[in-house]
Amino acid sequence: MEGIVWNQRRNLFIKDLFVFWSLYLFIQGATEGLFEVSVWPDQALVKFGQSLMVNCSTTCPDPGPSGIDTFLKKTQVGKGPQWKEFLLEDVTEDSILQCFFSCSGIQKDTSLGIVVYQPPEQVILELLPMWVALDEVFTVKCHVPRVAPLENLTLTLLQGNQELHRKNFMSVAVASQRAEVTISVRAQREDHRCNFSCHAELDLSSHGGGLFQSSSASKVLQIFEFSQHPQIWVSPLLEVGTAETASCEMARVFPAKEVVFQMFLGDQALSPFLSWEGDTAWANATVRAMETGDQELSCLASLGPMEQTTREPVHVYSFPPPVLEIEEPYPLAGTDTNVTCAGHVLTSPTPTLRLQGAPDNPAPGEPAWLLLTTREEDDGRNFSCEASLEVQGQQLIKTTTVQLHVLYKPRLEESSCPGNQTWMEGMEQMLVCVPEGNPTPSLVCTWKGMMFDLEVPQKATQNHTGTYCCTATNQLGSVSKDIALIVQGLDVGFGSTIFIIIIVALGVGVITIALYLNYQPCKRERRKLPYRQKEKNKDEESQFAVQQAETCTTHNC
Repeated sequence: MEGIVWNQRRNLFIKDLFVFWSLYLFIQGATEGLFEVSVWPDQALVKFGQSLMVNCSTTCPDPGPSGIDTFLKKTQVGKGPQWKEFLLEDVTEDSILQCFFSCSGIQKDTSLGIVVYQPPEQVILELLPMWVALDEVFTVKCHVPRVAPLENLTLTLLQGNQELHRKNFMSVAVASQRAEVTISVRAQREDHRCNFSCHAELDLSSHGGGLFQSSSASKVLQIFEFSQHPQIWVSPLLEVGTAETASCEMARVFPAKEVVFQMFLGDQALSPFLSWEGDTAWANATVRAMETGDQELSCLASLGPMEQTTREPVHVYSFPPPVLEIEEPYPLAGTDTNVTCAGHVLTSPTPTLRLQGAPDNPAPGEPAWLLLTTREEDDGRNFSCEASLEVQGQQLIKTTTVQLHVLYKPRLEESSCPGNQTWMEGMEQMLVCVPEGNPTPSLVCTWKGMMFDLEVPQKATQNHTGTYCCTATNQLGSVSKDIALIVQGLDVGFGSTIFIIIIVALGVGVITIALYLNYQPCKRERRKLPYRQKEKNKDEESQFAVQQAETCTTHNC
């Protein structure tokens, strides 16, 4: 009986214990379900190296141990019954922070992801090479040394305002912390002097941030074509001290206007004048050699990193004109004078000489000479001295000319100062008399004891008839000559004859034209008639003029 009672009590105890434990577990579960842990901010975006304030709080009315777990440097800066605030300093990399609280022996935590960002402050563009040959490949490279997070970065390569290539970095490992894009392009003429640049964008909108943008400095690409050697045009023989033109040309070159030329004669730098047209550039320079002998003319053409040099040999010689001397440059007529032709002392080797008018050519190295007895006709005569010199297989010739001036007394020749002259009455007339002599003589004419003006035309009258005395004078002497002047008048009979001749000539002309137009076969025969008539009229006119002159002479007109 007692055993039965003991068993009943035992079962009742176990039942009460089970009910108590169930109640305890129910109360404990209810307390745990009402207790929360939270962190502020719910998103953390921090610029590299900056600080972050984090607040960790709970809804537990009587929390137990609490705090944050992070490898970052932390400092608690505030707390309350249900919260704690921490300052995270020098945040330099992404991390996950744990905020935890315990309540009634139960611990809860929540996490905060911290994202560190670096704006693309430095964007570097490289053109490799900056000078590139036409149709060759060049590289455009852009990189950003420090930027984060890479998965939010986009790099765009630009040629001018045109987009060449765009790249994002979603698949790039964050740990690399380096962004880079490289493309290869084949050079074309239209790429010459184009600007290339790189644009970087960091879009943090997915992390609650903004848009950061930056661009590189522009780089200019230089395209060139430079495959030929320059060509030089210059005479192979240069005379010392004489200016000559030398040219240097560069064909099939691009861009032609950017070619730089340097020209030298030996060590002497020249000053070329540059020109270009199409794909050809050239330079012209004045060459003045100052030393004799073999020298070298060189031309260096350069474009960007390329340069080509051409050299041309030249020979510099000295060959001044020969020396031509007249012993007495102003001899008197009838005197002897020597004319000498000699090579210049600076001419080497000795030239071959020839003097115009000399009877024989001189021996090599000897001057040519001529002994001349001067005449009045020699005044103004030109003598020439010719020197020939062989240089590098070429025959060179130099000539010197000197004019001889013979001094002689004045002359009044009949050809230039006729002794009988005729004027027509009523017409403007001048007395014709030109003296000869060296020095040039002066001329004075008198009429009826008075000076007569030879420079002003005179209206002829019968009063001008008479004898004029003209005297020519220079330093060597003087000569005089009488000139008989006759003034012929125009009477009525002579005028009527001229009028009749004109009328007849006009009539014959009209008849000739009519016959020409109507009788072509007879043209040649018919045209002989007016010609004969005109000849007859001219004979009559000449005879009449002679009669008039004889009449005038008889009556002392």
